[in-house]
Parts: sequence; C-alpha cells; structure tokens
Amino acid sequence: MAHVAPLPVCIPIAENALLVQWDNRIDPSLNDQVHSLYRSLSAMALPGLRDLVPAYASLALVLDPDYFDRYLPGTDPLLVARQWVEAAWQAPLPNDSGGVRTVEIPVCYEGAFAPDLEVLAEQSRMSAAAVVDAHVRQLYRVYMLGFLPGFAYMGMVDACIAAPRLARPRERVPAGSVGIAGQQTGIYPLESPGGWKLIGRTPWRLFDPQRPEPVLLRPGDRVRFRAISADEFHQIEQTP
Repeated sequence: MAHVAPLPVCIPIAENALLVQWDNRIDPSLNDQVHSLYRSLSAMALPGLRDLVPAYASLALVLDPDYFDRYLPGTDPLLVARQWVEAAWQAPLPNDSGGVRTVEIPVCYEGAFAPDLEVLAEQSRMSAAAVVDAHVRQLYRVYMLGFLPGFAYMGMVDACIAAPRLARPRERVPAGSVGIAGQQTGIYPLESPGGWKLIGRTPWRLFDPQRPEPVLLRPGDRVRFRAISADEFHQIEQTP
C-alpha cells in the first residue's frame, strides 16, 4: 500500500532544488517517512535527479539543470520534481525488511579521550561510569549527516545524560571525538572547532576520502557504542 499520511509540503529552495518538508522537530516517525520517500524516489532511478539529501524531517531533491535543458527544454524542473514526489508518495511502500544497518563503534571513555565526562557526570549527579553505561546502552538512529563530511547526528541519548553545548566552543576537537549536545550524540569525523561535550573518542575513521565509500555512516543507520580501554584504542588505531 502507499503512504496513508497527506503529502508533505514541497518548497522550492533554489532554481534546481525542491525541499519536501514534514515538520521542524526531531521525531522518529517523521524520520521514517523521510527515508521511506527517499527509498521510493531512489528506486525510480530518475535521470534528472542529481542527489537526494535526507534530514530529520525533510528531504531535499537536487536536480540536474543540464538534463532538463537538453531533454526537457521548456519544462519547469521544480514542477517535474513535485510530480516525482507525488508519484513516489502514491507508490507501494518499499520493503524495509533487512534494510537497516546496525553499526557497532568502539569508543574509549577514559582520561584525555573524555575531557567533559567528569563535568557531565557531576552535572547529571551520576558517576562517570554510570554516564558511560547510559551512553552505550542506547541504540541510536542516524537522523542525518551535516556540519562536516560524515558527521552523523544521532539520537536520542537517555534524558539523564542530555547536556547543553559548551558555552564557549573549543577551537580544536580531535577527529573521532564522541560528544553530546542536547539529546543528540555525534562523532567528529575530522579535527575541527566544536561545542559538543566530549565524553569519549573512537579510533575508527568516520570519513576517509581514500575509501571506496568515504563516509562510514549513512542516514537511517542504527549505531551502538562499545566501551574499550586506552590500550584497545591504540591497537585499533594502528591496525591498517
């Protein structure tokens, strides 16, 4: 069967880009609809569609202007894109069985790898070990990628360890740092400035342009963290 909910709002955001907007909140049920439409449009193999960008509660369609100029001159690309969305919305829902990846990521929550762990624990009135337990206990949804190549916005952390961003962001956050901001958690794929509270670090490379697939995580993935020691961190880091 097709989607039973009304078609979301379609908003032109550029001459060659259309945004399908559900709402402005983080909601797993809305994110499910985003990925359902994403898969439906992907399955249509539309030649004038350059890219699809899923986010929390929206999906952007980026169009290929050269294709429309050459093969569909005189047409409105945004009108065509809306027709694609309507057709995909009416199409049978894709079979999601076995389509969601679960990725387990090793994280060291010790010492210099976790500069904000003790502060967060004190603010949460918990021990550092209890904060770590709460963080590894959850199965996180990758809602979207943004900010940096391969930066996955994941949620939701247990409310007991939710924490605001730093009042003053760091100028340098090491690649692999695992942080919390509000009820979200994320991993910095590259060294960069950042204001998330850092509670650990993974030796895995979330972004590597030399890999066939440079970005490790994809929107819609599920992520579980596994606590490791500093020795394990260095062993994994040195493994080719």
